Amino acid sequence: MNKDVTSQLKDGDYCKVVGGTHKGKSGTVRDLNISKTGHLTITVVQDNGERFKTLAKNVVVHS
Repeated sequence: MNKDVTSQLKDGDYCKVVGGTHKGKSGTVRDLNISKTGHLTITVVQDNGERFKTLAKNVVVHS
């Protein structure tokens, strides 16, 4: 896991998913949460309004 990316991730950032079920999708980061297992999870809202949850380790922040 790239700790630099997850430590810089914040609400409102635009990101692209590079791993996991939602690979290839992108959108705005919302609702950062630490799961029961200690992993950082985020909700991503796509431009069309669709929302999905993913692990922060699966995303790359775009500026």
